[in-house]
Amino acid sequence: MDLNQVLEQARQEAKQITSLHELAELKAMFLGKKSVLNELMKTMKQVSVEEKKMLGQQVNACKVELESIFLFRRQEIEMLAIEMRLASEAIDVTLPGKQIAKGSLHPLTIVQQEIEDIFVGMGYLVEEGPEVELDLFNFEMLNLPKGHPAREMQDTFYFDETTLLRTHTSPVQVRTLKKAKGAPVKIICPGKVYRRDNDDATHSHQFMQIEGLVVDKNINMADLKGTLLEISKKIFGDDRKIRLRPSFFPFVEPGLEVDVSCFQCGGSGCPMCKQTGWIEILGAGMVHPNVLEMAGYDHKKYQGFAFGMGIERIAILRYGIDDIRHFYTNDVRFLKQF
Repeated sequence: MDLNQVLEQARQEAKQITSLHELAELKAMFLGKKSVLNELMKTMKQVSVEEKKMLGQQVNACKVELESIFLFRRQEIEMLAIEMRLASEAIDVTLPGKQIAKGSLHPLTIVQQEIEDIFVGMGYLVEEGPEVELDLFNFEMLNLPKGHPAREMQDTFYFDETTLLRTHTSPVQVRTLKKAKGAPVKIICPGKVYRRDNDDATHSHQFMQIEGLVVDKNINMADLKGTLLEISKKIFGDDRKIRLRPSFFPFVEPGLEVDVSCFQCGGSGCPMCKQTGWIEILGAGMVHPNVLEMAGYDHKKYQGFAFGMGIERIAILRYGIDDIRHFYTNDVRFLKQF
């Protein structure tokens, strides 16, 4: 048998092949169990040792060459397939392009970023923390021990006795105070919070807050009032005034509800302010000494103030939105307005 003829036959037939399946069948014919080379190897036991050695070298060299022939043809077929696919999927650059819809920031994101910019400009740092929180940070270190009746005001979702979805971003304040180890703190804490409310036009089981905290020496109520006035003017306009009303929050003493003069009627009375001239926007107060002590601060040397506002409430007032649920239904018609 002339092995050169076998190689030439393989080259010629491989050139005619146009699919990988046919190429695999051809390869099996030349290199498989029933191939000519395999039959030739079976006859080697009938020849002398010297002839067997020489014949084995020739057959192995032929196998290597055949493998090379089929590999080269396989690469040619694959490249041809790629070229045909590229030709069929070519883009006609003369056709008009498809218009890509532009997205926009969510209204809550817009309001959050604007408020963050205001506070950063006033020297505050932005701190974040986990939404799945420990009862220790969410309640106990905020002067709300187990069994405290004020906990019912912030009923939430528990995973177990010690782990829950946070009801406010105040735990971030506690974590920051612990991390500061007695140093002054000036932060805001934005993020999602959760409470077991029935969803309606004004309530949601999930909403967003931005809380602020300042702790340093010689901090007093005048610092808090000046900060609240500055915030109100920057958010609602330079003509705004604020009104402070006594209120109760376990983690501050004294506690305050903060109203801003109505930016729609200027304080004369309208449906937005329910004819009072004032709109409630946030709660605030001086940090309770117990909170400072539990965080490692000497309340006789350090004082602080804290405040918290709902981002949804600010957005509702700014944009005239009548239902808090619009923020969470993913209605593109609503979101496109912003």
